[in-house]
Amino acid sequence: MPTTGDPLARRYRRLLFCHPRDYRRARADEMVGVLLDAAPAGRTRPTPREAANLIRHGLRCRLGRPASRTVGVWATLAAVICGLFTAALATRAAWETSRPQPDRAETAAVFAAVLPGHDLGDVELAPALFTFYSQPLTVRALDNLLLGDGGEYQQSAVVASLAGTPRMPADETLALAQRRLRETGWQLYEPMVRTDPGCVDKMCAPVITITGTTLLAQRGDTVLQLHVVSPPLPEGSSLSLTLSRTAPPAVLPAGVAGGLFGAALGWLVFGWASRRTEAAHPARGTVTVLLAITLFLWWTPVLLAVPSLLRHHRAEPHPTWHPLWEWLGQPAASLLFVAGAASALLGLALATVPRRSPLPTAAVG
Repeated sequence: MPTTGDPLARRYRRLLFCHPRDYRRARADEMVGVLLDAAPAGRTRPTPREAANLIRHGLRCRLGRPASRTVGVWATLAAVICGLFTAALATRAAWETSRPQPDRAETAAVFAAVLPGHDLGDVELAPALFTFYSQPLTVRALDNLLLGDGGEYQQSAVVASLAGTPRMPADETLALAQRRLRETGWQLYEPMVRTDPGCVDKMCAPVITITGTTLLAQRGDTVLQLHVVSPPLPEGSSLSLTLSRTAPPAVLPAGVAGGLFGAALGWLVFGWASRRTEAAHPARGTVTVLLAITLFLWWTPVLLAVPSLLRHHRAEPHPTWHPLWEWLGQPAASLLFVAGAASALLGLALATVPRRSPLPTAAVG
């Protein structure tokens, strides 16, 4: 038996924790002994190649099924999607470190600085950091969130409108706003222009072209959108200013840490279920089908959302990217997530059913 006081032996044993417990009990001493015999005198740490091989072997060993050529692929898909979901959850928690949304005083100050000579009208304050149909999400609204309206869960913003009618033409207003934004330290993005058919009176005669121009700017953790409509509409504001916050610095490290934790946990849980149902298990086929259903329900929204959001980001400037959960199709497709979670839990429950006969511990080469 290798000496427990040997630092190299201790480090080899730490790397063996990647292997299942039963495997370590049966073969740890033998493996450490072989590694120590092959190591040159005076070495105190495993080489990077040895460490990588032990970790790879241990992770593969946790999956069981040495004859399977696809179990590694299924395990990777499960680990990655679990990591993405936990990363999204961690980033949502990290969003709570964001500064509160701008209040009325901050909004009025920005409006006066960007549009001097214009009168501030109504100011709609943000009731929460993220809202559902412009209101804070409550337990009573969860059924609507899960049944197709999840796309209405969005980051809130403060909206300020102009009092009365614009005092100058739209192009002069936009030129003034761009100049003032640069002078007051805002980073300007390329203006976005959209044209649509519209009406200037209730009879809608004649039909004219309505041009909406949006200026986007960022200063610190604040994002500004100025929307100007030309010609002015008889109803509704022809000039509005929107303020919101960018993602706080804690979002990125929280997402990385949460993703790594979720991926590791997903791999370990998948490996446990895989070894439990390796052979002579009454629910082996059912567990496999439930796994396939779970991965289909979880991955489908991701494969649909990612290309759509990529096109959206390429078409418009974004001072801050959309939250991670939207890239996963959540909560718009939250019903699929819940159904996939139910399928996964049922599969894990069936994996706990005792085998028909015990399996001997098998080495994985």
